[in-house]
Amino acid sequence: MVCNGFVPALEESLKKTLGPATAKVMAEHLDLHTVGDLLHHYPRRYAERGELTTLSDLPLDEHVTVVAQVATARVLKFNNGRGQRLEVTITDGSGQLQLVFFGRGIHKPHKDLLPGTRAMFAGKVSAFNRKLQLAHPAYQLLRGGSGAEAEDAVESWAGALIPIYPATAKLESWKIAKAVDAVLPSAQDAVDPLPPSLRQGRGLVPLPEALLKIHRPHSKADVESAKDRLKWDEAFVLQVALARRRFAETQLPAVPRRPAPDGLLDAFDAKLPFTLTDGQQRVSKEIFDDLANEHPMHRLLQGEVGSGKTMVALRAMLAVVDAGGQAAMLAPTEVLAQQHHRSITEMMGELAEGGMLGGAEHATKVVLLTGSMGAAARRQALLDLATAEAGIVIGTHALIEDKVQFHDLGLVVVDEQHRFGVEQRDALRGKGKQPPHLLVMTATPIPRTVAMTVFGDLETSVLDQLPAGRSPIATHVVPAADKPHFLARAWERVREEVENGHQAYVVCPRIGDDLDDKSAKKKSAEDEAEKRPPLAVVEVAEQLTAGPLKGLRVEVLHGRMAPDDKDAVMRAFAAGEVDVLVATTVIEVGVNVPNATAMVIMDADRFGVSQLHQLRGRVGRGSAPGLCLLVSEMPEASPARARLGAVAATLDGFELSRIDLEQRREGDVLGQAQSGVRSSLRVLAVIDDEEIIAEAREEAVRIVSADPELTRLPALRTALDALLDKDREEYLDKG
Repeated sequence: MVCNGFVPALEESLKKTLGPATAKVMAEHLDLHTVGDLLHHYPRRYAERGELTTLSDLPLDEHVTVVAQVATARVLKFNNGRGQRLEVTITDGSGQLQLVFFGRGIHKPHKDLLPGTRAMFAGKVSAFNRKLQLAHPAYQLLRGGSGAEAEDAVESWAGALIPIYPATAKLESWKIAKAVDAVLPSAQDAVDPLPPSLRQGRGLVPLPEALLKIHRPHSKADVESAKDRLKWDEAFVLQVALARRRFAETQLPAVPRRPAPDGLLDAFDAKLPFTLTDGQQRVSKEIFDDLANEHPMHRLLQGEVGSGKTMVALRAMLAVVDAGGQAAMLAPTEVLAQQHHRSITEMMGELAEGGMLGGAEHATKVVLLTGSMGAAARRQALLDLATAEAGIVIGTHALIEDKVQFHDLGLVVVDEQHRFGVEQRDALRGKGKQPPHLLVMTATPIPRTVAMTVFGDLETSVLDQLPAGRSPIATHVVPAADKPHFLARAWERVREEVENGHQAYVVCPRIGDDLDDKSAKKKSAEDEAEKRPPLAVVEVAEQLTAGPLKGLRVEVLHGRMAPDDKDAVMRAFAAGEVDVLVATTVIEVGVNVPNATAMVIMDADRFGVSQLHQLRGRVGRGSAPGLCLLVSEMPEASPARARLGAVAATLDGFELSRIDLEQRREGDVLGQAQSGVRSSLRVLAVIDDEEIIAEAREEAVRIVSADPELTRLPALRTALDALLDKDREEYLDKG
């Protein structure tokens, strides 16, 4: 289902309208099942009659649809006259493309494609003798053809603009257009989800008119007015869903958690050797205000790498312990869980030694719970949680298991929330006697519009100020293929950092041939082009130890190591007993070694923009400047190198997240990876349409506050039911 209101006519199966064969292809290749689905399968662009589609930059190996005119056509014989082929050259005035038809398939195109004929052509772009061509393309005559087919084409595209639909090899654009023609009369039955006052106040056309204009526009103005309206539908219905979710949260009961005066939190603050930043104090107040309410906090804490989110989360956990509750922090990996446990116990000192000799008066116990713990340690941790001996627990997915019982769970902190499915978060939240407060943290900065959509059911706090003493990080691209001496210089820089008493990371995309799982062995398109597998930790460590870093203390760290071994390596690195740590992205978040000043990322082009920003955040965490070197063998003009250049050009994580999103696009804002449903956004772009999203959010809050059940807006309720199919409903309910 898509996100607009339907009456039964729009919910009707395409089998009835288009026939079972066409409906089957629509379902299998475009995931379109109903009349409404097809009406919301919008053209991706429009070809203008009289202005031919550009041929000069067609992508190789992709299916394309072009509008062009036949320049020449000739039949050539081969194989001693036993075979023949038709070669047709088409042009748009700025470029040419060759079409090739073979054997018996040449007769009809030989008759149709005469010089001067205009047509739409669709096929996969290939290369032969260094020239682009379409072999056996499907085509549809537009004018200058002959017979009934040409007349039908002129009739079908009577308007000034020809819609070009997202298509596949099995379903060309004009076949989709023909199918749309069959269902377009049903657009008149579309129920308008926008309240009349909202639509009229913004001068938006009615939904049926928008659907007609998006599919069969007579002018560019038609397209724009249709898109303006359809963007509002997508933004508004989504924001209403999220506003209702936020409203429902305010109706749930929760135990207010107010820190006791002169308690654990005050004792912790008194022993801090530094002053909290203004941002940390501001965000802490927002969180403490939420914790004091009688409904659950549901807050997103986002911020730059190294902005001090863990400190803010710890103070929130201490406040809950002060108030008689328990707090749980869920981390995505054992390395990160161990790192959090180690850093939190070190920051708390004797305040983390509750029930132990030498523990402070207000102390509590901080326990670690991971899947690889020994039986005795695990039993003790479970007992400490059930008896409230432990006020804070830090763990991995092991926290979610049925055997884990809390005495009084008051706060759940989810670190790096994008690593967890909603089911996992929901399972942990369900362990409270009443719904616990929820603090979701991410170190990946999120543009405001994404926060209003992807995390629209959460209140948002932003930490954009780095603590005092943090040093800048210089980032440079190392073009290993173009200038191999640059890579040699990179290893010299690593040695220089070590000689100055510092440490370094070397990051690789994979572990090694004998250790990688199946997913790691999948090759990207760039891998296939290069015929070179990604560099691996094991091999790189061996080469460095025997070569440019010979004599330095080099260790490896990756996710397939035994937990005790990983912990031992991290402890040794943190203690300064290891000079260079060669690792996978297991060190991406949370790892905090202030003495590490340099990072070399091998095959950096294989990582995403935000991931690179996360990785380099591991250096420059102390008083010495940080250095991050992005090694790539991709050519200078490639998109991959452009990504690396963007990372090197700025330390602004919010700007980089914007670039990252523009490259990846939004996916499904209701959690495509979580629920397996296809995108609910077709014309709305969360980066470009910030103003619409912000206004839609305000309208949604106003309407839901006045009428939470939407009893006075049945059409909007219908649209909401269409958006929130079973998968998405569960996603929001568990969010």
